[in-house]
Amino acid sequence: MIPVYRWRLAPEGLATFRQLRSMGLRPAGQSVVAQLERPRRRRGPLVAFLYRIDLARPVRPMTPARWAALAKANAARRVCPVCGRDAGYRIPTSLGMCVPCADAPQLAA
Repeated sequence: MIPVYRWRLAPEGLATFRQLRSMGLRPAGQSVVAQLERPRRRRGPLVAFLYRIDLARPVRPMTPARWAALAKANAARRVCPVCGRDAGYRIPTSLGMCVPCADAPQLAA
């Protein structure tokens, strides 16, 4: 079982994933060593996993091929599957199509 710390009371040398990322580091396959819990009034606590900073490694740099793949994936998320045109924004997953295509049945009624 991993130790659980209250919010803002974690010992030195441990960091969350986002804290590691802001330092330019990544967990590098290490397992979670502890967790933080932030209590909330009406719901369960917020949980954040902690990793050791000394075992973290630098973030891998983005290569030109990775940048190209990311640009291609983002471009695919902008194309409406219904009308097939570039919407100019990322298509909301809640709609599954661009806003004009989603509003078209409501306008016809």
